[in-house]
Amino acid sequence: MNDFELPSDGRPVDLYLDLLRLRMDTDDYRLLLTVVEPVLRAIDEHQLPALDFALGDEDADGLPQEVRDEAALVIATAVTGRLDNEVIELDIDETGPIRVVTDAATASDPERLGEIADYIRERHRTNEELRGIAEASDLPTDL
Repeated sequence: MNDFELPSDGRPVDLYLDLLRLRMDTDDYRLLLTVVEPVLRAIDEHQLPALDFALGDEDADGLPQEVRDEAALVIATAVTGRLDNEVIELDIDETGPIRVVTDAATASDPERLGEIADYIRERHRTNEELRGIAEASDLPTDL
């Protein structure tokens, strides 16, 4: 077990939420809880959550960037059981900056970050191609 993992009977996400409660503004923390509680409940119940939000684009649903980032880290902690997750920003030519959550080792590895950026570029190209096919077929294009 490394320094960032807790025994399986512990809940790293609870520890992380306690740390955030102490560190964050009360209103921001409450906002964070409204975002993550349904997801954490779904994870506990082994159900796929119906929550989708982007880590960037604050105007999309009114969440401040800090709350978005912390929500992503809380969810990552719940899923991975690790406390060393980081939000990083990759500059992707086709889309602009993209924020992703990854572990600390990957965040500090330029080669691995390049691989992630390449995957995002390819995924963007595929989505654009599918969007074009959908438009030509008079199908919805909200991929």
